[in-house]
Formats: sequence, structure tokens, C-alpha cells
Amino acid sequence: MKIVKFLAVLTLALLGTIFTSGVQADNWNKKTVVTFSQPFEIPGQILPAGTYTIKLVDLASERHIVQFLDADGIKVIATVLAINNWRLRPTGKTVVNFAETVGDNPEAVKAWFYPGDNFGQEFVYPKHRAIELAVATKEPVPAIAEETPPAELKTAPIVAVTPEQKEVPVAEAIETTPPTTTPLVAQNTSLPKTAGLVPLIALIGLASLGCAFVVKRFAL
Repeated sequence: MKIVKFLAVLTLALLGTIFTSGVQADNWNKKTVVTFSQPFEIPGQILPAGTYTIKLVDLASERHIVQFLDADGIKVIATVLAINNWRLRPTGKTVVNFAETVGDNPEAVKAWFYPGDNFGQEFVYPKHRAIELAVATKEPVPAIAEETPPAELKTAPIVAVTPEQKEVPVAEAIETTPPTTTPLVAQNTSLPKTAGLVPLIALIGLASLGCAFVVKRFAL
């Protein structure tokens, strides 16, 4: 009987390990299903309205490889490059930010944030499109060379294009590392003053009486 109980406990422990590993893997790739009500632009192409699966397939330092798949997460539609986009206050839901576009052009996806994370993925656009978006949004946009193959996304040089159409190092224009917070102001940690020592003396007296009662009781 003891052997049966031991095997049952061991089986449950192994199952718990398997389930925990699955949850950690899914959290790592940030797999998210998103429905877009209108056509939208991602680096290199425009996608029609519909439901898509977005997930990370490679997370190396500040350079991330992101895939857009169909609603079932089976067919790969696009593989694009992203860099860190930091925010101070995470939210409990998926957030997709869009960049302003000119005319009737579909909105361009700027960044994607997974629920609970204080950082997200800011998408890197081909250089010519990055220039147009930087001018329209009045913000720097990360850029890579035109038509970079997916196999070269890990090593392709990344620059930031400014609204003045200048190329600068990414670190100079975009905050890819955790933002520094304002140092906390030193606070007075001393205990608040009481009305006097009388309450403390009374408390010590009560404690002494209690101790004397206990000693006397056990001495009998």
C-alpha cells in the first residue's frame, strides 16, 4: 500500500513538472492572438483585416525576431525584426500601438506589448518606409536595409531614422534599455514621538506581573 501511494505521489510530481514547463515556454514566446478590424501594415507588407497569431521566435539581447501567423498559429505569414520598447507601467492586456500614416494608407504597427510586461517589441521597418513614418509621426523609427532576408535579420545593421531624415545610432534616438527612474527622496524613518514614557512603563509592569504569575503557578 505504501508503494502504491509513493508511485501516485511521484506521478503527480512529474505531471506538475511537465505542465509548469509548458507554461514557461508559452510565456517566453509571448504567443498572442489578435483580431484586427481593418487592414494594417507591418514591416514589408500590408495585411488584411482578420485574426492573427503573434509570437517571438528568437530573443537575443535587444534584437528580437517576431512572426505573424494565421489564427491557428500554423501558417507563417511574415517574419520581422523588432527591438525593445520600454514602458514604466505594464497593463493586464495585450496592447498594439500604431504609427500615424498619411492619407488613406492602413495604419502601421509600431509596437506590440504582452500582458504584464513593462517592455514590448518595436518593429523595425525597411529604410525607405521608416523615413516616411518618421516624417509623419515626428518620431525616430528603427530601420534596416531594404528587403533584408529573414535569415539575415539577426545580423543586419539597425539604425534610427529621425524626422529630419537623418540616420543615427539606435541607442541615441530610441530607449532600448530600461529607463532610469527618479531616485527616491530620503524619508524620515524615525519612530513617531509618543506622549511620554508612562505608557511604556505601564506595559513593562503588566509584563512583569504576567511573568510572576506564571512562575508562581509552576512553583506550586
